[in-house]
Amino acid sequence: MDVSKPSVARMYDHFLGGTDNYQVDRDACEELLRIAPSTRELALVNRAFLVRAVRYLAHERGVRHFLDHGSGLPTRPNVHQVAQSVDPSSEVVYIDNDPVVLAHGRMMLAEDPATTAVLDADMRDTEAIFNSPEVRRLLRNGKPVAALFVSVLHCIPGRDDPWALVRRVAERLPAGSYLVISQLASDNPELREKITDFMAEITGNQWGEVRSIDEVERFFDGLDLLETEKPVEVSRWLPDSDLAPRQRTEEWIEYGGVARIV
Repeated sequence: MDVSKPSVARMYDHFLGGTDNYQVDRDACEELLRIAPSTRELALVNRAFLVRAVRYLAHERGVRHFLDHGSGLPTRPNVHQVAQSVDPSSEVVYIDNDPVVLAHGRMMLAEDPATTAVLDADMRDTEAIFNSPEVRRLLRNGKPVAALFVSVLHCIPGRDDPWALVRRVAERLPAGSYLVISQLASDNPELREKITDFMAEITGNQWGEVRSIDEVERFFDGLDLLETEKPVEVSRWLPDSDLAPRQRTEEWIEYGGVARIV
């Protein structure tokens, strides 16, 4: 496990107030804040969106199976905790390939192996993911699944075609399934380039890119958006006064939504 370079997952953990990070991650966060001062607020807004989206799908749409791509370090409430607050039988598979994430995730989930699992996989490897015992078990009854891509698609460079990844996953899910997507976005090309270059440099190219609003909207092509007519800055998706602090600046945003696969 190389902790000489910052990790996106550990930086995110620090921004959320977690403790599963190192000095190199905290230093990188401070540098990023100098480039984009709203970054900490943005992380909190995005986490609140994840909680609302999972709660909505479980409570309003009856979803009991969740596939969390690039899940990151455990942060309460976790996806399985939100889903199981609606129905204790809800099942979640967390997907990540960061060694620190895997270690902490497996430790946390060991208490409930019947309904939760952590899969060591690159989220781009759709074949490996859908052929794994964990995901095959999740799909066993053919009921709708919610595939989560929350603040992770910016970790995939354009040359790897993250839009095709989302389509591949959508095609493998049962009828009536859902996608939850958020992505770092800005319509300021200079800021996009500056942050993208900075993150690629400090993480050893374990990063993709900040995208334009139009590029993020492409992830939703052919999908039936829920509760909004188009993707939105995520604090505006079913805002909740307790869980959804409004982002006060839009130098860059988490942009996305929740959609049904049709």
